[in-house]
Amino acid sequence: MAELVPAPFSSLLRRAFAEHRRQQKIFDLPARKFFTGERRLDTSVVFHGERASTPLGPAAGPQTQMAQNLALAWLAGARILELKTVQINDRLEIPRPCIDARTIGYNVEWSQELRLAQSIREYAAGWALIAFLRAEGIPSEAAAGARGETIFDLSVGYDLAGISSEPMTAFLRAARDISPILDALRAEIPPELSHLRRIHVRPEMSRSITLSTFHGCPADEIEGICRFLLEEMGFHVVVKLNPTLLGFERTASILHGALGYSDVALSREAFEKDLQWEQAAEMIPRLGELARRRGLGFGVKLTNTLVVENRDRYFREPVMYLSGEPLHVLTMNLALRVRETFGDALPISFSAGIDRTNFPDVAALGFVPVTTCTDLLRPGGYGRLRSYMDHLEERMEAAGAATLDEFILGRERPAAGEPGARSLPDRASVSRAALFNTRPAVGRATADPRYRRENNATTPRKIGSKLALFDCINCDKCIPVCPNDANFVYETSPDEIPYSDLAVRGGRVREDGGGVFRVAKSHQIGVFADFCNECGNCDVFCPEDGGPYLVKPRFFGSVEQWTKWREMDGLFVEKTGGLVSIRGRAGGVEYTMEMDAVSGRARFDDGSIEAVFDLGTHRVLEAKVLPGAQEAHILRVGRYHAFRVLAAAVMDATLANPLNAKMLPL
Repeated sequence: MAELVPAPFSSLLRRAFAEHRRQQKIFDLPARKFFTGERRLDTSVVFHGERASTPLGPAAGPQTQMAQNLALAWLAGARILELKTVQINDRLEIPRPCIDARTIGYNVEWSQELRLAQSIREYAAGWALIAFLRAEGIPSEAAAGARGETIFDLSVGYDLAGISSEPMTAFLRAARDISPILDALRAEIPPELSHLRRIHVRPEMSRSITLSTFHGCPADEIEGICRFLLEEMGFHVVVKLNPTLLGFERTASILHGALGYSDVALSREAFEKDLQWEQAAEMIPRLGELARRRGLGFGVKLTNTLVVENRDRYFREPVMYLSGEPLHVLTMNLALRVRETFGDALPISFSAGIDRTNFPDVAALGFVPVTTCTDLLRPGGYGRLRSYMDHLEERMEAAGAATLDEFILGRERPAAGEPGARSLPDRASVSRAALFNTRPAVGRATADPRYRRENNATTPRKIGSKLALFDCINCDKCIPVCPNDANFVYETSPDEIPYSDLAVRGGRVREDGGGVFRVAKSHQIGVFADFCNECGNCDVFCPEDGGPYLVKPRFFGSVEQWTKWREMDGLFVEKTGGLVSIRGRAGGVEYTMEMDAVSGRARFDDGSIEAVFDLGTHRVLEAKVLPGAQEAHILRVGRYHAFRVLAAAVMDATLANPLNAKMLPL
C-alpha cells in the first residue's frame, strides 16, 4: 500500500512559479481554469466574522490534505477551504481503492492519511503558498486584492478523549500561530525566489473548526466536544450533522421513492444509533448561547455522508458512505427542517452534491460556506470550480445583482442614471430572504429529474483495450481527476529498437533471446508515488483497463521511499550535472543504472550482471558476471531501454513535474 509523502516546500514553490511562467499552468491546472475574479461583482461572504471573497470551497476530504491540493482549489476559486479532518489516530490503514465516483459517489476514506505533524505542516505550506501566489499577482491582480481573501477552516474528529489529548490540542494551538512553521518554510525558499521571504503571511492560520463525529456518536459526547472547543480552545465551531436526522422513513421515502435509488441499502441501525432530532433540537440552542457568551460563532454543517450497506463490493468494507446527487436532495430537505425549526439566525454551511448547476441556487439560500467534494473527482477536477463561479456570476448579472446579498434578496440594482443611491441590504432582510428562498428551492431540487437514479446510473465508458507502461489513447483524463496531482505528463521520442537479453552461461555473459523495445507516442503518463494514495479514482475515469496508478510508470521522490515499498515496481531518479542515477524495480527485480552524458555511456545491472551500453547506439560495450550470480540468470535489456527513456523524459525541464521540480530554472 502506498502512503502520501509531502513534497519539500522549495520544490512546490519552484514548480509552481516555473510552470506558470513557462507553461501557463500550476500543478497541471491550466491558467484558463483559474478564477481571476475580474468581474465587478461582490461575491464575498462573512464566516465567523471573517470575510472571504467567495462562499465556495472544497469540503474536508481528498482535495484538502496536501499543500498542492489547497493551492489548486484556491486558484480555481475556492476561498473557504475546509481542511481534511484530523484525529488522534493518525496511523490509519485505509482500504484501497477508497473512492468510487463511477456514478454518484461512495467512499470508505474518512480521515487524514498524514501524521499530525505532517498535516499542520501541509496546511501551513498551503496557506503560505496561497499568500505567495497572491503577492505575485497570480492568477490576477484582482485575486491579489479583495477577490483573494481566504479562510482555512479546520476539521477535527472524532471523540472528546482524542480531541482533548495533548497531541491534538498542540495541533490546534499550532493552527492559531504557525509562526515557527512559517520560519522553517521561509528557510526552504529557493534563492531565485528570495523576495518571497519578505511577504507577510498571517500566522493565525485558522480561527474556526468544523467538528466531524463518528456515526453513532452520543449526543452528550458531541455537545461535550463542542463545549471543549468553545470554552477551552477558543475556536468558532460548526458541528457537522448527519443526514440520518431526517429519520429512516423520510430518508427512504426520498431516496427510494422520489429519487428511485432502490438499490441503495439503508442501515436502520445507523439511524437508531445516530444523533436524534429531539437531541439536536435541545443541543443546538444551548451551544449557540454558549458561543454567544464567549463572543464566538456557532453553526451547523449539512451534512456528513450517509452510511449505507455495501452490496456492490467495489470496496471490501461492510458499509460505505454515500455522497453526490442523492445526498444533495436529502440534505436540502434536512436544511429545510433545520431552518423551519431554528429560523434564519442559525448559521448553516452546506456540503452535499454541489456542482456548477446547483451552486448558485444553494448560495442564494445564504449558506456559508458551500463546499464540494464528489464533483471535483470527475473529469476536469479542480478546474470545475471555475465554472461554479462563472455560473454564479452569470446568474447574478442576469438578476441585476451586484452583490451576493442582492442576489439572495432577488433585488435588482438601480439602472445607470436612475435617481437614488443604492443602499446596502441590511443583514436581517437578507436572512429573512434566505429563509424564504429555502422551501421553494427544496421543492425544485426534490422534483428535479437530474438527481434521479436513472440519470446517474451510467458508468464511465471503457473501450476494451488495456493500459501498458508506455502508450495509451492520450485522453489525459487521469491528470485532473487525481486529487493530489500524482499523475503527470512527460514527453519522449517514439522509438523502436531491437535488443538481446544477456544471460550467465558457463560463468560468462552471453546474448540470450531478446525482443523489440517500442514507444509509439511522444505523449506519455507517469505517476508520482509520493502523491498517490491509490484511491482508484483515475482507474474509474480511464477509458482503458488496468488503472493508471497501477500500470503506468511509478516514480518515487526519494531513495528511502523507493526502498521502503519493495513490493511495488517503480523508479527513483536523480540528476547531478550530466549524470542521471536510477534505482529501479520491475517484476520484483531491482536494478541500478547510471547514464553519463559526458562519456555517452550507461551502466546497468541487476546485482547479477553488469553491462555498459553506448548511449548513442545502445550497443553493449562491456558485460560481466557479478559475484553470487546464478547460472542461466538473465539480465532483461528491455528494462534498460525503459529506464533510460523514463529517466531522460522526467528529468527534462521542458515540462514541469514533481520529479524535476527541484531543478527547474526560474
